Amino acid sequence: MQVEELKDYSHKRHIAKAITWRIIGTLDTIILSWIITGNPFTGLKIGVSEVITKMLLYYLHERIWFKVNLSNSNTRHILKTISWRVVGTIDTMLLAWVISGDPMMGLKIGGAEVITKMLLYYLHEKAWYKLNFGLSFRRRKKENKK
Repeated sequence: MQVEELKDYSHKRHIAKAITWRIIGTLDTIILSWIITGNPFTGLKIGVSEVITKMLLYYLHERIWFKVNLSNSNTRHILKTISWRVVGTIDTMLLAWVISGDPMMGLKIGGAEVITKMLLYYLHEKAWYKLNFGLSFRRRKKENKK
């Protein structure tokens, strides 16, 4: 397979991963923000505002990690989980602060998300690792070993 074909497939995979993760992440943000602020509309505003910022940040994160050559999948998933959570938490805290007008709300929501999102992200990564979508070269490699 040509290098350009690999890049094309990896872009499709990263876009699909960004979309599935954003759905999960947005629902988590809305629910946590609602619980912490006590206001469902504030939770909704924070969650919806993250859709754009997080999609862009997640895509960039995927592109960077695609270039990292780390063969141990568990180590890779843990390091990706931590690096994404740092980026995601900072984004959430800033957006929650701006939308609620209270920096403490940003810290509380960001702090709660560290726990829920790391678990959800790790599970998301493990699920996607098992999928060959956008990785036809990996599928062919497995088939050739049989």
